[in-house]
Amino acid sequence: MSYRAQPRFAFPSSVIHRQRRGTLLFLVLVVVMLLSLSAYSFTQLMEVENRGTHLQGQQLQTRMMAESGIAVAESILQMQPDYRESMGGLYDNPDMFRGILIYPNEVPEFQGRYSIIAPVQDDQGLSAGVRFGLEDESARVNLNALTSLDEQSPGAGKELLMALPGMTDEIADSILDYIDEDDEPREFGVEADHYSTLTPPYLPKNGPLETVEELLLVRDMHPYLLFGRDANRNGMVDSHEMASAPGANPLAEQLLASIPSRGWSSYLTLNSMERNTNSEGLPRIYINEEDLQVLHDNLLQRVPEEWADFIVAYRQHGPFTGTVDPTRATSGIPPIDLTTEGGNNFNQVLDLVGSAIQSQEGDETSFFMSPFPDDPIAMALYLPQMIDNLTVNPSPAIPGRINVNQAPYEILMGIPGLEEEQVELILQTRVPNPGLDFPQMGNETWLLTEAIVDLEQMKALMPFVCAGGDVYRAQVVGYFQGGSSFSRHEVIIDATQLQPRIALWRELTHLGRGHSLDVLGVQLGMEGAPLP
Repeated sequence: MSYRAQPRFAFPSSVIHRQRRGTLLFLVLVVVMLLSLSAYSFTQLMEVENRGTHLQGQQLQTRMMAESGIAVAESILQMQPDYRESMGGLYDNPDMFRGILIYPNEVPEFQGRYSIIAPVQDDQGLSAGVRFGLEDESARVNLNALTSLDEQSPGAGKELLMALPGMTDEIADSILDYIDEDDEPREFGVEADHYSTLTPPYLPKNGPLETVEELLLVRDMHPYLLFGRDANRNGMVDSHEMASAPGANPLAEQLLASIPSRGWSSYLTLNSMERNTNSEGLPRIYINEEDLQVLHDNLLQRVPEEWADFIVAYRQHGPFTGTVDPTRATSGIPPIDLTTEGGNNFNQVLDLVGSAIQSQEGDETSFFMSPFPDDPIAMALYLPQMIDNLTVNPSPAIPGRINVNQAPYEILMGIPGLEEEQVELILQTRVPNPGLDFPQMGNETWLLTEAIVDLEQMKALMPFVCAGGDVYRAQVVGYFQGGSSFSRHEVIIDATQLQPRIALWRELTHLGRGHSLDVLGVQLGMEGAPLP
């Protein structure tokens, strides 16, 4: 049987060519598609990069806007007080501090501005809105001055701390132990022997703090006590902050219920200080100057000759501590010898008020009354000039005194020597920013001339109170009014010297803008409606 091969089926060559062309076309389409996708992805990536670069540039611009606002605040603080007040002052001045245009643009959304904003507190320390200006650090309690206040008046430091809402003896004593120089714990406090047992162990500062946040290292101190509900640090409790309170944490709820909404940090500072100068920026005259000739010459440049002579005579003869019969008082001033030293120093400038001098010439004794009578009507006339120009403190700056014109109720209640009724009168009478309209309240002795305290109380209060400081807190926001970018900063500016310096600079941008654009200030859009 023979084998015969079966015939094979063969495609025509034209069919084979068509299949190859179809395959090539498919491959070309795939390649084109991949290239298109790659080009699209590259284009998208470039657009994202472009937007990112643009936003980064805008972010840098808003930071520069905020820095410009800080520089403006520094320059304003270099002005003479009277001129500064004539421009509207520092307390609430929207014309100078709200929505200041610094980056013009024909398109309103791309206009760049800055605002300097501060919280408004009611008399109970609760949030009451915002204002456009600087916040006087002297309206707070200076932690680093507590130990020196304790030296002047034992217990004064703790009394100021205990006035804060929710403060306990244990925390107050622990704060004082943490910053004082010794290692002896107070009645309710702790020292190194406690902190050395913690994990990890550490030692108390036993010296000045560098930030208020260091208080978190103090025993029993909790972030909720220090900062309250104000998570974004804008000086008020926003609706979302109130809603996000940690209800599942009973301890947090208990702590938040016992303190003001902004926490203790809104009452505390490390930087309050005031220049020891008069309203014209000239150094006050140190009336305990050893060289009486220099003292007398300095006094004649500022005050009447009668004042200068009596002050020198007081230094030479000392005060008469008895009761002077007005019929035996001699008019004028006893003889003074400017070449001798003054053996008597003033404890207070107010020692001059209602004082008398006894002079002994042979067998004859004479009494000379002060040109500063202890009379409310007369004091209202001479006290402003006296307190403005004279001092018993030789330092160029005085730290830690509390501004009675702006401090909240709780802090005023913590000032040694003030009773609750007197604090209520202060709150009813004071003007937060006396300026040029209320010059009689430009120094702390208005408490005396308004008969809120008597002379002896005022003398006791002088180491603790002032009518305004020269260190200011500013929260500055640079922003595009279309809302595309912003930069928020908090600074503390020390203006106790000719060239103000930044004592603290804190970036707050990561916490959000803090305030809506309409609060910060925007120019109206083309149709007259505020921008979103």
